[in-house]
Amino acid sequence: MTQIKPTALVTGATSGIGMSCARRLHAAGYRVIVTGRNPARLNSLKDELGADALPLLFDVRDREIAEAAVASLPPSWREIDVLVNNAGLALGLDKEHEGDYRDWDTMIDTNIKGLLYMTRAVVPGMVERGHGHVVNIGSVAGDAAYANGNVYCGTKAAVKAITDGLRIDLADTPVRVTLVKPGLVETRFSEVRFHGDTERAANVYKGISPLTGNDIADAVVYAVSAPPHVQVAEMLILATHQASGSVICRK
Repeated sequence: MTQIKPTALVTGATSGIGMSCARRLHAAGYRVIVTGRNPARLNSLKDELGADALPLLFDVRDREIAEAAVASLPPSWREIDVLVNNAGLALGLDKEHEGDYRDWDTMIDTNIKGLLYMTRAVVPGMVERGHGHVVNIGSVAGDAAYANGNVYCGTKAAVKAITDGLRIDLADTPVRVTLVKPGLVETRFSEVRFHGDTERAANVYKGISPLTGNDIADAVVYAVSAPPHVQVAEMLILATHQASGSVICRK
C-alpha cells in the first residue's frame, strides 16, 4: 500500500517567501496546496510541482470564500499537516497621521484577519486528528516600530501575539505553532509597498546582501521537520548586516 505524503497548505504562494515555501516543502516530501490571487502564477507553480501540488484561487481577506475554498478540497487533500500562514504585505511608508485608509484596511484585513480566517478553517481538523503544525510568517517589524512603519509594524506585532496565543491554546494538544520573523528579504515586498515604484523599491536593498525567500523557506522546513516533541516556537532571521528592523549597515 502506497503511503500518502504529508500535506502542507501555503497561503500567498504566488511569489516571494510563499512560493519558496511551496517549493522547499515539496522538495522535502510534502504535497502542497498553493493559494493566492493570481491564477497564472498558481497554474505555473502547479505545472512546476506536478501532481503533488493543488492550486486554490482565493483571497484570504474574504472569510466566506476562504472557508469555502478549504471545504472544497478533495477528500484525499483535506488532512492538512502543515499550515503556512504567509499571505501578507506592507503598503505605503507614510507618517501615521498622513496614512492612506485603504492601505490600512488592506494590511489589517490580509496580515491579521486573513491569518485568523485560515487558522480557524484548518486548525480544528489538526486538533481532531491529533497532529499538525502551524507556521505564521511574522516580521522583525513586529518587535519594534520603525519610522513610518506604524500600521504595518502594528499588524506584525499582532501576528506575534496571535501566534503566542494559539500556542498557549494548543498546549494540551500535539499541534505545534511556530512564528518565523524575517528581516530584510528581497522579494516583491517593497515593490508592492511602494505601489509598483520599482526604482524606490530597489533602493531598499542597496548596499546590503538581503535575505532571499529560500532562506526563510529553509527555516520553515527546519521547524516542521523537528521531532514531534520539539516545538520551535520562534525564529528571528536577519541579514548579516541588519541588527533590527531599523538598524542596517549599508556598504
